[in-house]
Amino acid sequence: MSYAYTGGCACRAIRYEIAAEPIESNDCQCRQCQQQSGTGHSSYLSFVGAPVTVEGKASTWDVVGEGGTVKRCAFCPTCGSPVYLTFPDIPDLFIVRAGSLDEPGRYKPEMVFWHSVAQPWDHVPPGIPRHEKLPPR
Repeated sequence: MSYAYTGGCACRAIRYEIAAEPIESNDCQCRQCQQQSGTGHSSYLSFVGAPVTVEGKASTWDVVGEGGTVKRCAFCPTCGSPVYLTFPDIPDLFIVRAGSLDEPGRYKPEMVFWHSVAQPWDHVPPGIPRHEKLPPR
């Protein structure tokens, strides 16, 4: 790894630092991500077992994903920015929203999830794998 991933919310009340490389970077076009982002998809970096430091108190709400897993969505109670996701049943998984990165140019999408429900006006990078739902694990 070259250096840590840092980021946070728009008002800087919530800050994070992750001292690892992501295991996956993806755009998700599921309906939940469309609604949460207010656009056609959300962009994520996933980290497993990584040293993570979070400063500030996020508000959270739980939602059951398409695959039945509970996702805990963390956002800033002051500015409302969505920042990261955790999973009560998968405690080693920490996912940040690419737009929350201090250096969003470090995000390089590797694949697209839930392309089967993509909006016709949404565009994702050409040439990366598109999965109708979740990719096989």
